[in-house]
Amino acid sequence: MRQIILDTETTGIDPSQGHRLIEIGCVELVNRRHTGKTYHCFLNPQREVEEEAMAVHGLSNEFLADKPLFASVVDGFLAFVRGAELIIHNAPFDVGFINNEFALLKRDLGAITDYCTVLDTLAMARSRHPGQRNSLDALARRYGADQRDRTYHGALLDSEILADVYLAMTGGQVGLALGGDEFGNSGERLTAGPRRLAADRRPLPVIRASEQEMQRHQVKLVTLDKAAGGASLWRRLDPLEV
Repeated sequence: MRQIILDTETTGIDPSQGHRLIEIGCVELVNRRHTGKTYHCFLNPQREVEEEAMAVHGLSNEFLADKPLFASVVDGFLAFVRGAELIIHNAPFDVGFINNEFALLKRDLGAITDYCTVLDTLAMARSRHPGQRNSLDALARRYGADQRDRTYHGALLDSEILADVYLAMTGGQVGLALGGDEFGNSGERLTAGPRRLAADRRPLPVIRASEQEMQRHQVKLVTLDKAAGGASLWRRLDPLEV
């Protein structure tokens, strides 16, 4: 399962008013694990950046003046995302801008959904947390995702944060073993038949947590308590049985 966490920055909020992409950032997950592969580029939008947008991302007209045009990066971008599931926060915004860039090239590229499926984490968050703030910043705080330095928004930085939020929000479990078979999150069978261990295998070592690790565990429990709105399940477990 290949997923691409994607975010963009733009000159303004509405492509129908002539606004353009100025940054694309992508982070790759395979089987819900970071691969270390990313895609990132700044773009010359061939127009002025609105002051309100510049206040958000800090990308000036002078900085973008010598950056490549979207036409010169589109093939590399499509090669990176093709066939993946795109994970985007407020997907209609980013998808709308990407599709607008495709249309401006007049190459019959169609829409981004011709190359990828799209999952909107904002819609997912609103379903799971109705009536609460579900911005990326709010979700990062709720799920204890790394805040990092966010004086300005950046497409690659926000993609990295969204990857952490998405993995936390969806529980982190890849598969479920039932009756000797392993099933993925969507119910597909991943393996057939039981996997038997060798009878003469060496005993598995028992590695106890260090004092430092236990302290970090307690810090993590505080985060889980905040997310749960009270004592998390771990608080009710006997530590000798964990």
